[in-house]
Amino acid sequence: MIIQRYEKNPILTKYDVPYPVETVHNAGVVKHNNNYIMLFRSHLRNGRSIIGIAESRDGVRFVVRPEPFITPAKTEPFSVYEAYGVEDPRICPMEDGYWITYSVYSQHGVRVALAKTVDFERLERISLITQADYRNVVIFPEKINGRYARLDRPHSEISPWSIWISYSPDLVHWGDAKVVIKPMAYHWDEMKVGPGATPIKTKKGWLNIFHGVFKTMDGAVYRLGVALHDIQDPSRVLGVADGWILQPEDFWEISGYVHNVVFCCGAVAEEDGIVRIYWGGADSVICLGTALIDDLVELCLSTPRPAI
Repeated sequence: MIIQRYEKNPILTKYDVPYPVETVHNAGVVKHNNNYIMLFRSHLRNGRSIIGIAESRDGVRFVVRPEPFITPAKTEPFSVYEAYGVEDPRICPMEDGYWITYSVYSQHGVRVALAKTVDFERLERISLITQADYRNVVIFPEKINGRYARLDRPHSEISPWSIWISYSPDLVHWGDAKVVIKPMAYHWDEMKVGPGATPIKTKKGWLNIFHGVFKTMDGAVYRLGVALHDIQDPSRVLGVADGWILQPEDFWEISGYVHNVVFCCGAVAEEDGIVRIYWGGADSVICLGTALIDDLVELCLSTPRPAI
């Protein structure tokens, strides 16, 4: 198996949270001052979502702080668009701090907000960086040819649920959008694809861990896949691995709030060439697995399928 599941999964459940929640899942994770910081989504009893924070010395055993880290804003302009909840955080480390993208829901649909922190104690909301309806924004962790770059996934039946790239001079204003990966008919990701974790820089390209969705008679199945993007021109996809790297198999991935789901918002590349991949299982718990970065890169190059 290309991903080795942690033998004591799940690593975080609602019973580890010191305030009332019904789920924990879809977590962004980053290393900060030699600690692992996790921002995770939770459903409240009313069905809406908030984002909690947990810390770990080893990347496995996490302790949840007493209070959530992001809850719906109380002041405009964010309050209007966060009214129904905040979801699915991604964390992008930059030289000047950590940039957090998260989905916001309201009567006006779903958009993506951008916030910043330098210490995971204080949070500064920066801007709403998409129109409706968008989800799954991940920012590349360095400027490329003088501009910031991101991957995202608009809700659209024109180019159905595909991964796009766009660029920005300031992380707020985005343009030059281009579709880069589309679902493939009669394939494990034929219904939807969307970016997952913050892209990982390797010697051969940017590694993109994404999710793909397959529609069955029993509903949708969410799996994880990998793609490799050119270092200097990430709109150029060097390879999309033909097969998935992870699918729902354990009980807590098959059965839960939303069954048959593995969904990744965070991965941490270690100095020894291993990547820790964190995923939500059935929108209910958080799980951990590890893989060799070189193996994932080789999978993209040795067994590719068409990107578009």
